[in-house]
Amino acid sequence: MSVVKKLAGDTALYGISSIVGRFLNWLLVAVHTRVFHQQRLLADNNQLYIYVILLNIIYTYGMETAFFRYASKKENRQEYYNLILSYIILSSVIFSGVIYFFATPIINAMGFPGKERLIVWFSIILATDAVAAIAFVKLRAENRAKKFVAIRLANIFINIGLNIFYLMFCKYIYDGVFLPEWKPFAAFFYNPKIGPDYIVWANFIASLATILLLWREFVGFRFTFNFQKFKPILIYAYPLLIMGLAGAVNQVADRIMFREILPEGFYKGLSTDDAFSVYANVYKLSIFMLLVVQAYRYAADPFFFSKAEDKNSPSMIALATKWFTIACVVIWVGVSLNIDLISLILGKSYRSGIVVVPILLLANLFIGVYQNMSIWFKLSDRTYFGTVLTFVGMFITVVLNLILIPRMGYVGCAITFAVSSFVMMVLCYLLGEKYYPIPYEIGRVMVYLIGAGVLIFASWQIKIENPYLSIPFHIMLSLLFLFVIVFTERKSLGLKKFFKM
Repeated sequence: MSVVKKLAGDTALYGISSIVGRFLNWLLVAVHTRVFHQQRLLADNNQLYIYVILLNIIYTYGMETAFFRYASKKENRQEYYNLILSYIILSSVIFSGVIYFFATPIINAMGFPGKERLIVWFSIILATDAVAAIAFVKLRAENRAKKFVAIRLANIFINIGLNIFYLMFCKYIYDGVFLPEWKPFAAFFYNPKIGPDYIVWANFIASLATILLLWREFVGFRFTFNFQKFKPILIYAYPLLIMGLAGAVNQVADRIMFREILPEGFYKGLSTDDAFSVYANVYKLSIFMLLVVQAYRYAADPFFFSKAEDKNSPSMIALATKWFTIACVVIWVGVSLNIDLISLILGKSYRSGIVVVPILLLANLFIGVYQNMSIWFKLSDRTYFGTVLTFVGMFITVVLNLILIPRMGYVGCAITFAVSSFVMMVLCYLLGEKYYPIPYEIGRVMVYLIGAGVLIFASWQIKIENPYLSIPFHIMLSLLFLFVIVFTERKSLGLKKFFKM
């Protein structure tokens, strides 16, 4: 249990930046969906950010995990840091240079003519974020979690602050909502023709600020280009790149395909662009699961790589996976049962899609467990299995989306994501049992998962229109479910004596 406590402590610390920070960023959905209450105004913006998810993976091409694999020993750390960061800087400059110089044909091909500025901003964001990613990995490897958290939070607060400044303070003054005498000041900063593009501009400034805050991590850096030494790192990492890219396609394919294959008029009163914007913003409500998954990965990757030679490593992984899954199941129940309260964060015109949130949460739960189980092929240098699994998931995603989106709309998207994630998780477990056996406690976790699903389904069948009754009722059900898990796990949690009192 000490292993779980250590991981839980590290996860909680990293979670300050991941969970609290992303939660604050998530609150921006309230700003965006109210300032731009016409759904189509956010459609182009959401579409561009989907492509950025894919490009982020190309820019780092598996080097974050490779750093842990090759620089786990302290004496090798600076040497590999110099080597990996040198190649990341070189490739980022090349990639962003190409994007910058071809900004006009790229934006025209995407169907957003006249918005070259977005391509230019994103080219710089992608390069700076890739360089920052390696610096952040170094902080994690050196267990400097406090600095990691502080800089991550600074990035988030700058981004949020600029969003509020441009989209609420300046916009509302410009529109005459308040302080009309300040309109010349607001007009200096705010151009109504740009509108949603200020979301990207805020991201741009926050990324530049992050690099400046990380300056100490570059003090001892020396450019090092030694391809013979870099080659084995690249061989180790390229399957992770393909796996990451295929995995990202698996997660975003629904939103890439949605506008193209949803029949016009599928949703009464909504255009295809409107429906896409509803789904893209409702999708953000599933972020609660992603927060825990990411925070856990920040702590788990360096921890398990450092324990790779420990004979008890499989048991540690099994125990950590059990508690990670239990935490995700609790979040699934808590958010799904209280969606009537949580959905208030969205503007009214976006709430019609909340029915997909429990399915999206479950899909992200499966992805989280899959990523946790995938540690076996990283530790055993069989990263090619990750490539195979993610391509299987991507194939399922593309085929099912083509079948279900025209028939079920964004519900089809959510079901597809859940099915592909589940298949990847199961295959990862079966292959792991063959090549790197880990004694997972499958039975009890499955009981919790099935019980949670039954509770969520039953709760959604009980319609309580009065929010003063429905909200307390759903909170009570969530707490009851949590109590059942705590009681069942009382021995593991050291609470057996407490329940005897």
